[in-house]
Amino acid sequence: MNFTRWSARLPGTQRRAAARTEHTVTPDRRGEGSVPAARVERQSDDPPDDHPTVPAVDDLPTREILDRIPALVALVHGSDHRTAYVNDAYVAAFGVRPLGEPARASLPELDALGLLPLLDQVLRSSRPRTVKSRKAPGGRSYTITCTPVALPSGAGQSEGGVLIFAADVTDHAEAGERLRASERRQRETAVTLQRSLLPQELEQPDDLRIAAVYHPGGTETAVGGDWYDVITLGGGRTALVIGDVMGRGVRAAAVMGQLRTAVRAYARLDLPPHEVLQLLDGLATEIDPNQIATCAYAVHDPNEGRLVYSSAGHLPILVRDESGTVLRADEPTGPPLGTGGWTHTSGSIPLGPGSTAVFYTDGLVERRNEDLDEGIAALERALSGATGTPQVVCDRLVRSTGVTADHDDDVAVLVLQHPARTGPDSELFRNAALELLGGVEAAPRARAFASGVLTSWRFPPELHDLGVLAASELVANSLQHGTPPMRLRLRRTDRRLIVEVTDGNDHLPRLRRAEPADESGRGIAIVATIASNWGSRRAPGGGKAVWCEFALPGTT
Repeated sequence: MNFTRWSARLPGTQRRAAARTEHTVTPDRRGEGSVPAARVERQSDDPPDDHPTVPAVDDLPTREILDRIPALVALVHGSDHRTAYVNDAYVAAFGVRPLGEPARASLPELDALGLLPLLDQVLRSSRPRTVKSRKAPGGRSYTITCTPVALPSGAGQSEGGVLIFAADVTDHAEAGERLRASERRQRETAVTLQRSLLPQELEQPDDLRIAAVYHPGGTETAVGGDWYDVITLGGGRTALVIGDVMGRGVRAAAVMGQLRTAVRAYARLDLPPHEVLQLLDGLATEIDPNQIATCAYAVHDPNEGRLVYSSAGHLPILVRDESGTVLRADEPTGPPLGTGGWTHTSGSIPLGPGSTAVFYTDGLVERRNEDLDEGIAALERALSGATGTPQVVCDRLVRSTGVTADHDDDVAVLVLQHPARTGPDSELFRNAALELLGGVEAAPRARAFASGVLTSWRFPPELHDLGVLAASELVANSLQHGTPPMRLRLRRTDRRLIVEVTDGNDHLPRLRRAEPADESGRGIAIVATIASNWGSRRAPGGGKAVWCEFALPGTT
């Protein structure tokens, strides 16, 4: 754009009186820096010399064009950005602006938009700069481009200037803000739903100490379907689960809620971990054939000192033993839930006293441009040195892996510890077992054994008598309906007494109402009446276990 043809010159320079001589650009002229005139179709038989010529672009009145365009245009020059020109749209938006004064005084709206430093950059670099959607005084939004230009300053000299071109994008900005507000509301809804579906308070088993944390993704990230849960199964056993529904938003959170509810229902059946995942796989397909989820389900039995688990495409469980060595439960791992056509299997990993296990979702270890195994290895290193309560370990792992408020994915972490109890505390956790050999004499032997153990554990007389009665009925039921090998096991914790009998028969007893004439069928009913809770389950290697438990006085 040639600013030397303006009718009014910059302040401080003389107006040139010489008018520019108009000339015709013929179609044969090319080069010389000008754009050829447009050809016009001949509409009559008049000779070409009588046909008027179309002016070249260089001959168009620049100021008149700038005055008429709807965008805001201003021209400043010099190091202090003195105002040389503002067009009619600029005046309509901000009022009349004095010419010849520095922009800081004459164009305060540029200062409010933070453009003065940008003008300096444009002058220094001689390169254009653009800022998008800046809100100006008055509430309108503009996308502003600042372009360096050379302006005449008299005596054949030129001076650096900046052409400021501001396009009104208020409608676009408001539409964008409405979209962002809608996305924020959807995210808040998803976060609220997600948090409401997660356990509000974790169950705390007698033998384990457990903590968990959930961090939704940053404000620009849609919430995913991460979840975790702790389910006490009775008889001292505990189920632990963590999962991640693929996808984002309310839909993923809703699917997560359905899967979590189903896990709790299936866990009450006290099935092996792989059977629970098998049931979940079919349910996930029914919920949404296009939605898949990863999940790890594990069961801890304090009598076995191991964590039995099964994984559906989830990341490996990590276990830190008492010496600080970290083990990775890599196998077996099946495909995610919802894929179908796969038979899941269970594995196990040691979890003795003093051990810490960590369940987590991929948001904790997965990073862009980084191999997933590197993230898991980094978590292992962090876990090897993490000590303290489960909550402290959770927080340390989250910090060590670089999870911040603007993290790009959800993060769920579940930490459980099997404390190593010593001193007086160890007296509150005791075990005793008796192999049931022989025929009918096994019943009185079991009663005598139970009575002696409960007496040594200094239980009050009422609880002592209830424990002996429960042991007698469970042993009698096993002798009548079960097969060898049979075993009676008594266990106490700081909160309850557990009586359990195992045998080689897979048939699970059920609670039924015995008729007056029946000679059997009352044993389980008696146990269910006197105990706080009772149940049965099949053993992984065959056979079954029937158990009941009593709350100790002063506990709930």
